Amino acid sequence: MQKMFLSLLLVTQLLAIDLPWLHSIEKAKMIAQKERKDIYVFIGAEHCNFCVRYKNEVLSDRQVQKILQNYVTVFLNRDKHKVPTYFEKFGVPRHYFLKPDGTIYYDDAGIKGVNGFFLMIDEASLNR
Repeated sequence: MQKMFLSLLLVTQLLAIDLPWLHSIEKAKMIAQKERKDIYVFIGAEHCNFCVRYKNEVLSDRQVQKILQNYVTVFLNRDKHKVPTYFEKFGVPRHYFLKPDGTIYYDDAGIKGVNGFFLMIDEASLNR
């Protein structure tokens, strides 16, 4: 019951964000190529309290949302969505930055505060 509640809470909260969260890498690649944007992938899990905390403290921040509008955003629940085998799906939350063709150019793991998110974005940009 607790797992179901956390899952519902996480999905509900992700949907409350002003960003369009996709659940398919293939669809994200099509959109990214069309819009000439990179892709940000956030991988979480049903029982992940850190994932809920990351959403509440970071992904709901307006400055973070403003930056993420420059990306095609993808949320993959490792317990429900198809996670491609080239992504590590354990040790969530996980973060991936991809070129429009799907090439990974930066990955990270763990919960980040807002400042940590900005550092992660900077590191990703440097690795682009």
